[in-house]
Amino acid sequence: MLLAYFSKLFLLKVKSLQGLGLFEEAAQSCKMILDTIESALPEGLPESVSSDCKLQDILNKAVELLPELWKLAGSPQEAILSYRRALLYYWNLDTETTSKIEKEFAVFLLYSGCDASPPNLRSQVEESFVPRNNIEEAILLLLILLRKFAVKKIEWDPTIMYHLSFALSVSGEQRTLAHQVEELLPGIMERRERYSILALCYHGEGEEMIALNLLRNLLRNRGNPDCVLELLVASKICAKNMVCVEEGISYASRALSELHGRCNQMASVANRLQGILLSTQSRSVASDSERISKQSEALEMLEHAEKLTIERDPSIIFHLSLENAEQRKLDAALHHAKQLLKLEAGSSVRSYILLARILSAQKRFVDAENVINTALDQTGKWDQGELLRTKAKLQIAQGQLKNAIETYTRLLAIIQVRTKSLGAGKNLAKNRRHSNRSLEMEAWHDLANVYTSLSQWRDAEVCLSKSMTLSPYSASRWHSTGLLYEAKGLHQEALKAFKAALDVEPNHVPSLVSTACVLRRLGSQSIPIIRTFLTDAIRLDKTNHSAWYNLGLLYKADPSSSVLEAAECFEAAAFLEDSAPVESFR
Repeated sequence: MLLAYFSKLFLLKVKSLQGLGLFEEAAQSCKMILDTIESALPEGLPESVSSDCKLQDILNKAVELLPELWKLAGSPQEAILSYRRALLYYWNLDTETTSKIEKEFAVFLLYSGCDASPPNLRSQVEESFVPRNNIEEAILLLLILLRKFAVKKIEWDPTIMYHLSFALSVSGEQRTLAHQVEELLPGIMERRERYSILALCYHGEGEEMIALNLLRNLLRNRGNPDCVLELLVASKICAKNMVCVEEGISYASRALSELHGRCNQMASVANRLQGILLSTQSRSVASDSERISKQSEALEMLEHAEKLTIERDPSIIFHLSLENAEQRKLDAALHHAKQLLKLEAGSSVRSYILLARILSAQKRFVDAENVINTALDQTGKWDQGELLRTKAKLQIAQGQLKNAIETYTRLLAIIQVRTKSLGAGKNLAKNRRHSNRSLEMEAWHDLANVYTSLSQWRDAEVCLSKSMTLSPYSASRWHSTGLLYEAKGLHQEALKAFKAALDVEPNHVPSLVSTACVLRRLGSQSIPIIRTFLTDAIRLDKTNHSAWYNLGLLYKADPSSSVLEAAECFEAAAFLEDSAPVESFR
């Protein structure tokens, strides 16, 4: 009783100091209450004491109040220690109070902006999990709260799921978040919210079709009004898949109709996605008139998206530059690319690369290489891969093959070191490891092609064998192998390699063109068959100048074809070659 009496007096003092704004003094006094009780009862509150409602009530208030006082006093580390003390010491708090402290601590860890040192647990089971940072500790607390709800110890609090969604998302654990949502009992979360979160999780994990199917199930129900966000996500996913382009256009159109001009920012996103989708669709249409119409409409949508934004959106500017570049409107593309670089203050690698490719299409190779060199000076070593590959391509275009070999060697060395430094089994590094592998493969293929052009057959073969260890099934590798055989004069072997590339990837445009070239030289196939390979290549990539040139040669050699057809092909080839970048704009 005496302990309860003195604790009550101290608590009144704490409240008075808090009212006067003396938060640090109030925190020190509040801490003294807990220190006194902890020293008097080192093993925690026995049942005889815990039945004393006054002491327990004072304890509850002091334990809850101390972290808040330290926060008001501007001492975040002390607040963290107080939260941990509240949860680790046996204060005999009721479930409601403990849960409230756990939630407040998780929120503080997530949003306070201070870095908490890992907890030093004096007694813990061997190999037990110890959080390494704020995010992990917050996730642990929120999962404990979810478990309490599952066993019906606490009432459902939707904000727990909101905070857990944020914590798992920023830590790259979208799949874990999806599993947590899927484990919730039916009726806890609204169907629309459940499907939206799951779709975003799978989209973040790269499981695009799972995400799209979830959104389809949601969007089929007309009883879900105002699904603008879900429509935009579905449209974005469709933009990455040629099969779903028309579906994506319908989603973007539906989002615009639901907005009714209510939010210019959302309308801008919808217009941007519509422009990207129309651009994608234009690359698959059969007739030139329809393609030109789609491209024109795509530019209009992108320009309208730009007008709707209050502040300039780098994504819109990027796609405006890209679309103009693909339509060979290089001056407009260059204007937007320079704007983009200025807007982003040189912070994006892809903007430098796009600008360099546009300059290379204008045959300003020295200027393009200077842009890449500037980007390399401002970019960390681990992010220089694509920049170095573009630089090597520019050096090849200028006939500097030895310099290109040195650049590729530097690129491959960086990839090797970066791959080892990322380690295995880290979710945050998963996408980067895939990017590393793809970039490394293409670098080996490029280097093999350089050695082939120098007639250094053995070096080219070594490069291709290195690529083989990364992936035995690669259309690009088979194509490079075919080029090597062709350079050696082994046309039959080259033809087999090109056909192997098409077996792996039937729409591999370089292999379609190379197959047609070898067949024409061998004279072993009829002209219609060779023409089919070239027309397929043009259908897939209407800007491939090599396909147009070889089709012109085929028409010229064919007595049944008109001279005009050959002339049109040569004219197209000349225009496209004159405005071709060292790498595809995309």
